[in-house]
Amino acid sequence: MIKTYAIAHTLQLDAFFSSYLKTLNAMLTEIWDHVQWQTVPIPGKNQHRILPTLPDYSFRKLMRETYVRGWIYAKHWVDSALKTAFSILKSWKKNYGNGTRKRHKPVVSRHFVRVKQTLMKLEGDHLRITIKPREFVYIDLTKRYFKLQGTLGEPILTKDKIYLPLNHSDLEAESNSDQHPSKIGWDFNLYSIDGFAPETGWIKIETKPLHTLHIASFERRRRLQKKASKSQNIKGILKKYKRRERNRANNAVHTLTNSIISLGKCNGFEDLVKEGMYKRYRIWNRKIARTDWRKIAAIASYKAKNIRVDPYHTSKECSRCGWTNKDLKGAIFECKNCGLRIDRQLNAAINIYLKMGGLPHTTRWFDANVLGRFTSTGVKRKDSNELARSLYDVMKPQLYVDPLRTT
Repeated sequence: MIKTYAIAHTLQLDAFFSSYLKTLNAMLTEIWDHVQWQTVPIPGKNQHRILPTLPDYSFRKLMRETYVRGWIYAKHWVDSALKTAFSILKSWKKNYGNGTRKRHKPVVSRHFVRVKQTLMKLEGDHLRITIKPREFVYIDLTKRYFKLQGTLGEPILTKDKIYLPLNHSDLEAESNSDQHPSKIGWDFNLYSIDGFAPETGWIKIETKPLHTLHIASFERRRRLQKKASKSQNIKGILKKYKRRERNRANNAVHTLTNSIISLGKCNGFEDLVKEGMYKRYRIWNRKIARTDWRKIAAIASYKAKNIRVDPYHTSKECSRCGWTNKDLKGAIFECKNCGLRIDRQLNAAINIYLKMGGLPHTTRWFDANVLGRFTSTGVKRKDSNELARSLYDVMKPQLYVDPLRTT
């Protein structure tokens, strides 16, 4: 398990950062100019896609020889920039294939450098980083808030912080999470996060206060933006409100993730892409834009084991038999194949749990691990058909968590 820690520093390396950024963007431009575009037909359709192919290793080697000439800093920084440039384009290529990026060259605007293992050395409580041949800078680690346990990866250095990735052993990760009962599949919704595990049952974590925080901040900023063009002072107030919203949202997200990892040592989340969820309705788009789903999943992955699952049909498939309901409406999922009637959010959480373990949909597993572990709320069941039909009335959340409630 990899955990990343941030430490502030006071190094003055503006010229170095500017040179690295200029070189990195030049590499991105050169690689982009040599990308090969191929027309690939879409199976079953009279359409095609234009897909990219990145240059090979030989081109990368030639690039290194070109950029090393005239480079006044350590040559390994050229290798670092090359590795970063190809990583950025590989990430863009993946997102382009998923339809979340356009055919535009990526451009880096932030000042950062990736510190290779050959450019650093840990000397006690100080990290030595080579800038030029036989010229070093040192970062003081004495005020760190964590232990230097595990293998140190390639840090990311910015103008004011350094981010240290530590790879902890599997044994240490398990010893720190022995208190957790099981793995849990989590379904993100606008006002809650619904989870399911056979040992725990249906878990509902309330997130409406976080959504309300974004709405209140948006309305406050919108009132001020009407006056911002006439007053420079109001522009400063707008920045203050944006910073306040970000800080409060981050605190709420950390509180939510602490509740999540306290319930399961292995958590499964949908790999959601909000850009593909937007519609023609402005109100709906604003609701989606205010969500912090990806941030919650990302921060939870730093604290415990995280499994990303494909969100395709997690809400539309019957968690008991696998039948697909393409006309999904309302809060209740109804299956026309096996007669299951179940809460829509719980149904999605069960499907995510199944995808985590690669389990198929079977009525035997559902009846033994889902139905058999829930407590009846007073509904009298007469036969198996009524059991499935009245399941929504029988099954309620077994654990309700409201970590953001203020008292």
